Amino acid sequence: MTSTSSITGQLNTLLIANRGEIALRVISAARALGIRTVAVHTDLDGDAPHAREADLAVHISSYLDIEAVIAAARESGAEAIHPGYGFLSERAAFARAVEEAGLRLVGPSAEVMDKMGRKDAAREIAVAAGVPVVPNYSLDTPPAEMAFPVLVKAAAGGGGKGMRIVRAAEDFDAAVAAAKREAASAFGDDTMLIEKYVERGRHIEVQVLGDAHGHVVHLFERDCSTQRRHQKVLEEAPAPTLPAATRALVLDAAVALSREVGYVNAGTVEFLLDTESSGTGDPGVYFLEMNTRLQVEHPVTEMVVQILGEPLDLVQHQLRITAGEELPFVQDDVSVVGHAIEARLYAEDPYAEFLPQAGTTSLVRWPAPPFGGTVDGARVDAALEGDQVVSTGFDPMLGKVIAWGTDREAARRRLVSALEDTAILGLTTNTGFLREIAESDAFRDSGIDTAWLDRNPPTAPDRDLARTIAAWTHVAVARMAGGRGPTVGDGWRDGAPAAPTILELDRVIRVDRPGGTVDSVRVIELGMADHVATLRVDGRRVEAVVNAQVNGIDVVHRGQRFLFERPDVFGDHGPAVGDGTILAPMPGTVLSVHVAEGQSVTAGQALGTMEAMKMELALKAPFDGTVTTVGAAAGDQVVLGVVLFEVEEAT
Repeated sequence: MTSTSSITGQLNTLLIANRGEIALRVISAARALGIRTVAVHTDLDGDAPHAREADLAVHISSYLDIEAVIAAARESGAEAIHPGYGFLSERAAFARAVEEAGLRLVGPSAEVMDKMGRKDAAREIAVAAGVPVVPNYSLDTPPAEMAFPVLVKAAAGGGGKGMRIVRAAEDFDAAVAAAKREAASAFGDDTMLIEKYVERGRHIEVQVLGDAHGHVVHLFERDCSTQRRHQKVLEEAPAPTLPAATRALVLDAAVALSREVGYVNAGTVEFLLDTESSGTGDPGVYFLEMNTRLQVEHPVTEMVVQILGEPLDLVQHQLRITAGEELPFVQDDVSVVGHAIEARLYAEDPYAEFLPQAGTTSLVRWPAPPFGGTVDGARVDAALEGDQVVSTGFDPMLGKVIAWGTDREAARRRLVSALEDTAILGLTTNTGFLREIAESDAFRDSGIDTAWLDRNPPTAPDRDLARTIAAWTHVAVARMAGGRGPTVGDGWRDGAPAAPTILELDRVIRVDRPGGTVDSVRVIELGMADHVATLRVDGRRVEAVVNAQVNGIDVVHRGQRFLFERPDVFGDHGPAVGDGTILAPMPGTVLSVHVAEGQSVTAGQALGTMEAMKMELALKAPFDGTVTTVGAAAGDQVVLGVVLFEVEEAT
């Protein structure tokens, strides 16, 4: 392996054109190589972890401002820029501007990015290289001549943005229009591709590394089939139950494609495996696209791949390649040890149609220190901490929890445990949902395809146990605050009548649950100073992280957050559900308003659309009637729960 000092003199200062956990990931790798780091930040991120952690932080107006990013690099003395993922990472215009400024991009050239960064151009190159591709249609093909279902997807960008599944000809035009709007917003490009949609497919991708000396190697494959609406949820390496012939096909194709285009730096070649083609003679492996950047899921590859028996650090290799070094190993030096699974934590509510969430964290607990190595087989890549504002201005991903095991089942069990040890309070996240998937029989048995989560939507968890914990916590807090008397009302509600809580002298707490049942809850230990409550409920030990505040109490149990609010928080809560009032289901931006006051509408008719964290949501009339209120205009920033429309039902 090449020594750390060899990079000195070739690359001394690096600017990271990104934020959050990926910025911290790059900073840690650069620091290990003795490279000075420069962070950029906007007004919202002035005190963000990445701005504090870098050697120098420079303010810019926007992470998408190419001129500002390059100016910051020049002024700080940076020789290279690492784009991370998202933002400018796959924009050829940015790569070209970096090159013209005499700087180096940690990634491929603008020419290669032009070729492979777009799904349409990459498809043509794959065809020329003899790599199988998904059957497609021209945009000029009449919908009546298409075999549905088809997938409408943006030619630019990634991350599941600008994609729609169309199952009927009459829905085609509306789906294309919606996908174009989303793609234009996310990538500044609304070019579309129309392809066959594989109902039961697996998403297999290959990590590649190429240097400027003509060497290309693969670092084996990942399985990213656990997806929701084309957005990856769980990723793992290596891909389970993959036939040896299929593995060889995708690995060889990925290397051949990379060599064909002259790829330099880290990239990922993605394939779709049609599981329903088995037995037909067609291997059912189709090239999808090439991501010309580091992937969100790169840690699972790092956790299992070894180079000559040593751990892999993809970002360090990226930096060495940018400095002009040759890859210090060949394909035969690469091996896989064990199995790893990654879970992406998002600020979203899985039990309310995955609507984006915003707010301020009160407590954040990870199963391992972020970027601090592994603890009990768990690694955390995250920039989220307590008292941090999470806005709708950025992607909702908060961090990643990765687990390693000697085999897949060991890794799966460790991931379940790590997610149970993750607690984010003050903000609703998908942590409990991730634990539920990882613990499911379908995931355990490798039975999940890319549409499994869409066919099996989550069901809301039972709040009863969390309510018991909240009631007990309230009594404990009241007692420590000097509460008197044997009876203390719990004061918390979650849509059901408040349940009285009785504290007896022997420290047994009885909680009357809605419905009349009664439980005895005995305190095992109390760690209120550390926000941990441990109880014996129904004869079993229960542990939860709790945070009691003036207006409510947060309970996180097995990764799932439950919020119980005081009745007076509701006050005049406004119109009841079902009376024709459409409230903002998330904080965000009103994109369009399609109706006016006094206009007649039919049930299901779109009244307007809004967007938050790159997610577009249609607001629809609940029934036939007349619009009596339009509470916002296109372009307005609205908060959660504000009245957007009111419809008076037709009589």
